Amino acid sequence: MDFPVLILALGAIVAGFVQGLSGFAFGMVAMSFWVWTVEPRLAATMAVFGSLTGQVVAAVAVRRSFSPRQLLPFLAGGILGIPIGVAILPALNPDVFKACLGGLLAIWCPLMLMSRQLPQIRAGGRLADGVIGAAGGIMGGIGGFTGVIPTLWCTLRGLAKDEQRAIIQNFNLATLAVTMATYVGTGIVTRDMLPMFLVVGPAMLVPSVLGARLYIGISEIAFRRIVLSLLTAKCRRRIATRCTKITDMAFSSTVNASELKKTMLASSTQPITPRFARKLASSLTSARDCPGSSHSR
Repeated sequence: MDFPVLILALGAIVAGFVQGLSGFAFGMVAMSFWVWTVEPRLAATMAVFGSLTGQVVAAVAVRRSFSPRQLLPFLAGGILGIPIGVAILPALNPDVFKACLGGLLAIWCPLMLMSRQLPQIRAGGRLADGVIGAAGGIMGGIGGFTGVIPTLWCTLRGLAKDEQRAIIQNFNLATLAVTMATYVGTGIVTRDMLPMFLVVGPAMLVPSVLGARLYIGISEIAFRRIVLSLLTAKCRRRIATRCTKITDMAFSSTVNASELKKTMLASSTQPITPRFARKLASSLTSARDCPGSSHSR
């Protein structure tokens, strides 16, 4: 089995169990595995597909009544936001995509961990709920992260656990279905991706069912703390590694550019000898092969 396929399966297994138990974060957990090795469009498509499959399983295994009046503002905003996110996705540079996801995890996870200690938000009403739903729709279109902002918002609203789960579960189910249909309609889902659906679907299905079955018997708050702490630690490590690589590349570029500049300046004050020609050629080759140069890409 190829390494990317193995990573897809592993991410789907872990994320499926987390979503089944806690009702959130399939995309966030899966992307913490996939984003570093899988192409952004494929990763986004698999995240939406896995999230949608998990929400269907959760809807059957853990049924929750909901208030249409309470859900409608979130849903209306989400439907409006999805096309914006879908339009952004093809234009995203892979490195920007990784940096944005890492930053999102680094901010969102600690906020969720501290959300009970943060002051509750009472203002805004249904209009604010609609704006939050639109933000969820945009993020859903980018990579299936429909529930990230609405989950934090409902927590800051002080909603009860079951009430919050009912809103997020139904919001995710509806917006993810629309996102998946939009991906298919706009050509983001390609024929080459079809085998990957057969990897992610079975890999996350059983863990998702097990997680949903365990939902009643395990403290959801304690489990969320563990998951969010692990995600925070993982994304910080990844960001630190990424920053180190970028710093090394920038330093290498600066050194090579400096050496080249010195050599070029020297060429204007001395005759071209065989030794000097070899030195100039060496500087040009070094600058060309530098990781930050356009010729090395």
